[in-house]
Amino acid sequence: MTVPPAISVRDLSKSFVLHNQGGARIDVLGHASFDIDVGEAAILLGPSGSGKSTLLRMLYGNYRPTTGSIGIRHADKVIDIAHCLPRTLLEVRRHSLGWVSQFLRAIPRVPTLRLVEEPMLARGIDRATASARAKDTLARLNVPERLWPLAPATFSGGEQQRVNIARSLVDPAPILLLDEPTASLDSSNSAVVVDLINEVRRAGTTIVGIFHDETVRDRIATRLIDLSTFKSAHSPRGPHD
Repeated sequence: MTVPPAISVRDLSKSFVLHNQGGARIDVLGHASFDIDVGEAAILLGPSGSGKSTLLRMLYGNYRPTTGSIGIRHADKVIDIAHCLPRTLLEVRRHSLGWVSQFLRAIPRVPTLRLVEEPMLARGIDRATASARAKDTLARLNVPERLWPLAPATFSGGEQQRVNIARSLVDPAPILLLDEPTASLDSSNSAVVVDLINEVRRAGTTIVGIFHDETVRDRIATRLIDLSTFKSAHSPRGPHD
């Protein structure tokens, strides 16, 4: 029996209309079509303006495409998140689709350990197991134990970034979208993140990401997708790439 792809993109385009500049239209991505199989690590390539960040946001449902469809494998179904209802998109995000950025949107006064435990508790994992896994992941990412009871709002940028990565990778969604998660990390911590990403991919998680560091990219990628091949030669640079 053929396993359907984790992500199926068909004829996907995105244009922005600048209403405060006389309705100027900026074409960012044009007629992209590709599949990404379960367990692949597909890294998006292309120069600035080729649509990498825009595509990642469309895959997560933050942007609606101008044309095309985005099929996301969700349980035993395929959901077109380009056209589904908002409540369906939230359900897909809750169970099948994760986002890992270089920035932590910390909840005020919530301790670091609780932040990392929370996604597992929401999926029904018991607190003892969630706590043990959270502690192990924070330790691997070199977040000092003295910081675990504290809210991360006052942590350094690198520490906040590692908390965010721990929260996302401790119990990953079947599909993970990675937006430069190793940016600003030193080489030692970056190597730990790469190891964690490769571990979750080998366990079956599908990865789609943006990595500007070629060394990191080469260690993670099983496949490269060059978005410049989908962009009109006459399209100007987009505002979000």
